[in-house]
Amino acid sequence: MALAEMGIERDQAAIFSGIGCSGKTSHYINTYGVHTLHGRVLTFAQGAKLALPGLTVVAVGGDGDGLGIGAGHFVAAGRRNVDMTYVIFDNGVYGLTKGQASPTLKLGEQTKSLPAPNPNYSVNPIGLAIASGFTFVARGYSYDVRHLKDLLVRAVRHEGLSFLDVLQPCPTYNDINTRDWYMGKDLAERHSRIYKLEDTGYDPVVPYASQQILNEKITQAMVRSLEWDTRIPTGVFYQNELISTCTTRMADRIPTYLENPPALQRISEDGRPSTDISGLLDSLEV
Repeated sequence: MALAEMGIERDQAAIFSGIGCSGKTSHYINTYGVHTLHGRVLTFAQGAKLALPGLTVVAVGGDGDGLGIGAGHFVAAGRRNVDMTYVIFDNGVYGLTKGQASPTLKLGEQTKSLPAPNPNYSVNPIGLAIASGFTFVARGYSYDVRHLKDLLVRAVRHEGLSFLDVLQPCPTYNDINTRDWYMGKDLAERHSRIYKLEDTGYDPVVPYASQQILNEKITQAMVRSLEWDTRIPTGVFYQNELISTCTTRMADRIPTYLENPPALQRISEDGRPSTDISGLLDSLEV
C-alpha cells in the first residue's frame, strides 16, 4: 500500500528480508527482493542502496532476527545513516522455531510455549535505534493498518536511515501480548493500550541545527520509548534530516558516484575484466 501510494515503480524498489516468520515478506510484495541470512538483512540492504543509490530499499525482519543475532549490525547501521528503511515485526517470540523468548519479551513473562518465565531483561527497540543514530524512529501497530501505512510512507520518504518497530501479536505462541491485550480488555478501566503520539501534540522533528534542541528531542523520545504496560505510544518518536546520509558523503568523496554508481558500472567485456590489473599481477610475482 505504501509503495503504491508513493507511485514507486516495481523495478525501482527492492525488499530485503531476514530469517523467521518475516522472511517471506520479500516473496509477497511484487518488487525485486532478496531472502537473506539470519541477522544479516541490514548488510544486504545497505550494500544494495550504496551500489544503486536511486533504488528504494526496504529491509524487514523479526525482533529476534534484528535485535538478537542481528543486534551488532543494527547498532552499526546507525553510524552510516544509509537512506533506507528497516521494519521490525515485533511479537516477543521466535515464531519460526516454536516460540522461544525473543529480545523484546519482558522479564518474567511466560508465554504458553515457554517451560519457565523469561529470565532476561528486554531490549527497547525505539531507545536502541535512537542511541545508535537512526534518524527516523517510529512505532506502529499491525491491526491499525491505515496508521501503519502512513508511517511506512513517512519512513520511506525520510532522507536517512528509518526504523519502524511494528507491534504485531503472534496468535500461535504469544498468548500474553494478544489483540485483546493491546485493546486493554484485561484492564479494570478498559481502554486501548495503544495511543498515537500525534494526538497528544508531540513533535518529533529536529527543526534546525542546535545541540540544545537535539538534546531535547532525543530526551523526549527516550522518555516516551519507556512507556509500556497500560499506555503504549505509536507514531514518530524522532526525526532528524539535518544529518548527512552515507550517499551524500560518498558523493562528496567520489564526484562520479551518483552518475556512475557501482551497480551500473561495466564489470566485464567479452568475459574478460574491463579493468587492466596487469600491473598489480606483475607486482605480485616472486
